[in-house]
Amino acid sequence: MRLPDLLALASRSVFEARTRTLLTLLAMSIGVASVVLLTALGEGARRYVIGEFEQLGTDLLIMLPGRTETTGGPPPLFGQTPRDLTIDDSQALLREPSIIKVAPITVGNAPVSHANLEREVTIVGSTPDFFPIRRIRVGVGRQLPDIPADRQSNVIVLGAALKQELFGRHNPLGRWVRVNDRRFRVIGILAPGGESLGTDLGDMAIIPVASAQALFNSPSLFRVLIQASAKEDIEAARQAAIKTIRLRHDGEDDVTIISQDAMLGTFDRILRALTYTVSGIAAISLAVAGILIMNVMLVAVSQRVAEIGLLKALGGSERQVLRLFLTESIMLAGAGAFIGIVLAGLGILLVNQLYPGFPFAAPLWAPLAAVGVALSAGLLFGVLPARRAARLDPVQALSGR
Repeated sequence: MRLPDLLALASRSVFEARTRTLLTLLAMSIGVASVVLLTALGEGARRYVIGEFEQLGTDLLIMLPGRTETTGGPPPLFGQTPRDLTIDDSQALLREPSIIKVAPITVGNAPVSHANLEREVTIVGSTPDFFPIRRIRVGVGRQLPDIPADRQSNVIVLGAALKQELFGRHNPLGRWVRVNDRRFRVIGILAPGGESLGTDLGDMAIIPVASAQALFNSPSLFRVLIQASAKEDIEAARQAAIKTIRLRHDGEDDVTIISQDAMLGTFDRILRALTYTVSGIAAISLAVAGILIMNVMLVAVSQRVAEIGLLKALGGSERQVLRLFLTESIMLAGAGAFIGIVLAGLGILLVNQLYPGFPFAAPLWAPLAAVGVALSAGLLFGVLPARRAARLDPVQALSGR
């Protein structure tokens, strides 16, 4: 049997059984679309997280108080270490030539109020270098004043959402707000729409680090952000920071320094593994679709016994009958895979229109793998009905038995 004849006969059989064909195409297309869309979701999450980290720059080091070797556990969050990480420690780092900016940070939650309005927000205490290091822009007014880090100043920069909640359309610059029991004068408003590493910058207020330590009665810093002079100087800056703290802390290595590249690599590996896992789970639906193809083809064999008997009586071999039914299975799987790819593409386009800030896109291997698995499932699960059809006795088949 020539290939054109084989394809024509298989196509006729597929189109004649419309209900079974539609159900099979539906199952296979949903399976393929699920694989591609879930892979796109995992890949989009990976790109989003990596992009958020890269916005902070690749020349960033993060110093945490505490060290696993000295505390017997992960670095404490709020300074429960043998020796506090202080403002003076952070400023001493600036003496190193491989370090160009340092931002000591103290963090806490407190109510910010004006008149009869109040909102609980995150209060960040830092220095002017915090803004360029974290790529935070001030929309109106100015950032924190350039004063010594250990000097208190009752000034505050409000997030856009916090400003709207407390002042509405009124200009807050020069006005006073109360944070806990202290008064601060508003000198700036952050640019709206800012978000970094899951933190809503709109619901944030920034004050000088010394003022934050007094406000929360916390002598130890929460973190110290260190910007190296260049990406190539990351390791030199890290070694210099460790050496400086060791000298100031009586020879103890009681801080942990994390590089931005290390964090990027860790998140990249975790999210890639998550993407592969989700894709594998979705691929199970393709196996279910393959089983459906097998059931449909088994029903087709039972309904086409006379046709198979006639084909074999006219000289058709078992191999030709086998090829005929396998061709039908692959045609069903291929058509379902094509429809699934189209549905997945439309879904990705829709999500990108609804959420333009999220990089929702499937990697190239996802549709190729989905189509490959779909065709393999169609071929694998089509073998049993094809072999059953090929082994039918032509005389018994023509007699309808």
